[in-house]
Amino acid sequence: MDTGKAIDIPALIDNGKTGRFQAGVLLLCGLCVIMDGFDVQAMGYVAPAIIQDWGVSKASLGPVFGAGLFGMLVGSLLFSLLADRIGRRPVLIAATLFFAVCMLLTPSAGSLFQLELIRFVTGLGLGAVMPNAMALAGEYSPARRRVTLMMLVSCGFTIGAVAGGLLSAALIPAFGWHSVFYVGGAVPLLIGLLMLAYLPESLQFLVLRGKVEQVGKWLARIDPQLHIDAGTRYLVNEKQRAGASVAQLFREGRARTTALLWVVNFMNLLNLYFLSNWLPSIAKDAGLSTQTAVLAGTVLQVGGTIGTLTMGRWIDRAGFQRVLVPSFLVAAAAIALIGRADASLALLFCAIFVTGFCIVGGQPAVNALAAQYYPTTLRATGIGWSLGVGRIGSIVGPVLGGQLIGMNWPNSSIFLLVAVPALLSAGMLWLMAARDTRGAGQAPAALAE
Repeated sequence: MDTGKAIDIPALIDNGKTGRFQAGVLLLCGLCVIMDGFDVQAMGYVAPAIIQDWGVSKASLGPVFGAGLFGMLVGSLLFSLLADRIGRRPVLIAATLFFAVCMLLTPSAGSLFQLELIRFVTGLGLGAVMPNAMALAGEYSPARRRVTLMMLVSCGFTIGAVAGGLLSAALIPAFGWHSVFYVGGAVPLLIGLLMLAYLPESLQFLVLRGKVEQVGKWLARIDPQLHIDAGTRYLVNEKQRAGASVAQLFREGRARTTALLWVVNFMNLLNLYFLSNWLPSIAKDAGLSTQTAVLAGTVLQVGGTIGTLTMGRWIDRAGFQRVLVPSFLVAAAAIALIGRADASLALLFCAIFVTGFCIVGGQPAVNALAAQYYPTTLRATGIGWSLGVGRIGSIVGPVLGGQLIGMNWPNSSIFLLVAVPALLSAGMLWLMAARDTRGAGQAPAALAE
């Protein structure tokens, strides 16, 4: 390449192959998200053992679940804004190392209050992971496969949750519930060190922030054939903004889609975290063994993993609306069926699998929807605040579940009530796509930025 020639960074990524360097970026982001899923769900898997060990009621763990999720809410809101100012890389690495240390400290808790406090602090770090991992994954993925690759990275959350269930089922009987948190802290420490050595910053972010001296270093890793020198200029398809702010999520025609994304996240995360946190305990209370009850929660995450892998390809072909609206309608029926499947273990596990496919598998698609919609300078903020507001639902779900269980609601009534948010999610996504001027069945987030 001639000296002084401009390099169009989005075109370079979109038109090139997903090489070894980009695959490494996606792998690091995916590993980080795997441990995010493992650590977020760990409390749900160890809950039956803590109830037995400490002699507390199921309802008393509702605030513990809520404390961790409230920490994730705060972390999402604060650190997504910070990432759009100082970069995805430093925030993602710091958050990973932070929640790793917190996980290692969790077994030292000796009371419900101490457990609530440490889960809140752990949640601060966990809340910063998904927005920044998704933003980086999208910015290093070619447009033709972007949704699939972003959802593949998001799939790490459900893979981590599945691994948490399988490991918990093996570790708790042999070593006690404390061992789950030791594993959940040691592994992300190693991942954080790997990210320090190998994780790059967003190229578009560096250009828009004027940090072009770092761009050439990472571009040379993507394409060693590029000739880069002091005269090389870098192009991106966006304008520099003074800085990310929440108000910008509602400007330039983004207000309607932003509001609807927040509602969808609220409803779906209410469902996801109610099911993830309470399903094992409800299953055990229904007469299943502890190991089978834990496996019931694992089936939910297995369904989510398969759903994520499947939906990514479907969305790249058909668009968000044509995939997600039917998925959430099916989810509503499957959730209602869980409460009426006590007599048949096969039917119960089938309903749980379908629910995981649609609800857990649908959340990465909603995250990808947000990542596609917002520009680089607002991407982490857009994803983070959408998830952050959604995590209000993730707090409401477990706490409400604890209250309903404490009031001795029958399982059929509980799961019928939980089916309603899935219906509302389908409705919000339909409204979101109703203003798509292209009429191609895609939500506005799939439009070019």
